[in-house]
Amino acid sequence: MNFLTAFGVTTGEFALGIMLIGGIALGVIIAVRSGKPDGAAAENMTTLIESLTKLSSDQAELRGQISQIAASQETGRKLVAEQLQAQEREIGKTLNERLENVTQRVGETIQKTTDKTSESLSELQKRLAVIDSAQKNITDLSTDIVGLQDILSNKQARGAFGQAQMEDIVRDMLPAEYFQFEATLSNGKRVDCLITLPGEQGDIGVDSKYPHEGFVRLMEAQNEDERKAAGQVFTRDVVKHVQAIGDKYIIPGETSDWALMFVPAESIYMELHTNFQNVIQEGYRRKIIIASPSSFWAILHSVRALIRDTKMREHAGIIQKEVGLLMEDVTRLDKRVGSLSKHFEQTGKDIDLIQKSTTGIMRHGLRIKQVDLEGDADDGPANLAEKSGASFASLESR
Repeated sequence: MNFLTAFGVTTGEFALGIMLIGGIALGVIIAVRSGKPDGAAAENMTTLIESLTKLSSDQAELRGQISQIAASQETGRKLVAEQLQAQEREIGKTLNERLENVTQRVGETIQKTTDKTSESLSELQKRLAVIDSAQKNITDLSTDIVGLQDILSNKQARGAFGQAQMEDIVRDMLPAEYFQFEATLSNGKRVDCLITLPGEQGDIGVDSKYPHEGFVRLMEAQNEDERKAAGQVFTRDVVKHVQAIGDKYIIPGETSDWALMFVPAESIYMELHTNFQNVIQEGYRRKIIIASPSSFWAILHSVRALIRDTKMREHAGIIQKEVGLLMEDVTRLDKRVGSLSKHFEQTGKDIDLIQKSTTGIMRHGLRIKQVDLEGDADDGPANLAEKSGASFASLESR
């Protein structure tokens, strides 16, 4: 292949030459073997040479066409290359613009993310501050709960705590003249609070103590048997305390026929109403109402409404009495106005008569003024007296 290229011969031309040589040789061999005379062989050879010559000419023409195609391909390749370069430059420009846009957007997104992150961190710091405050409150509450447990574990301290809570609620709900703390009854018993009801309904005794030990034992029960045993002890203690309240603080003719047992915890109240209905029923039977802080507040609200209604009725009686007295005053005033109206009417008539007399006097005065004394020389004193008498007579008639 390097040898052919060195002499400017293509592979196609080399193959065609080989075919020509082979064709001539083949023609000679055919002529010899056919036993034809030399003239026929020469004729065949001439025909073959002409064919090969034409074939060579066609090959040259084909080569020229191939060269033109190659040139066209080269031109097309250059044009395609230029188009590709132009497209590459356009693509590069577009990519740069898009890259700049993406970079700008990414920068804006990063800035927004940074701002939001800063805001989130600020909010997080605020929330952490709130959580710290809540944690501190929880710690303080835990301390208070421990203190409350210490109070509830001591019977005397528990009684003082319950009574203090009960007294605060009473002070907030009722006027001072309608309750008394540590009041002594006629039987010598001292009640924690005595609520005075208006009218003849009697006073209500309030006891602020309760058997807490049984409730603690009930809450600390580990199994059903322990809970059952603790429940029996709790029931017994509460029923016993209810009976004691009824015996000490309900006195016929002095107090109301029912009393209150105040428990300072809603959990105890709910436990009694949920699992110890027999204790609640025993309290109802003995007219002892077990009250938690919320239900005690509702009871005192009803008492306050009763007090307000009683005061309104009392004030209504006073108002009705005052209205009756006011009506009497109005009646007397009406009579006096009637009498005054009559006086005004008579005064009006008298004023009319006076105005008429004044008008007559003025008219007669004008007449007297117009008298011609000189023209009436013939009139003597007797005539003047007669005229004057007639004038006064006519004035009196008016």
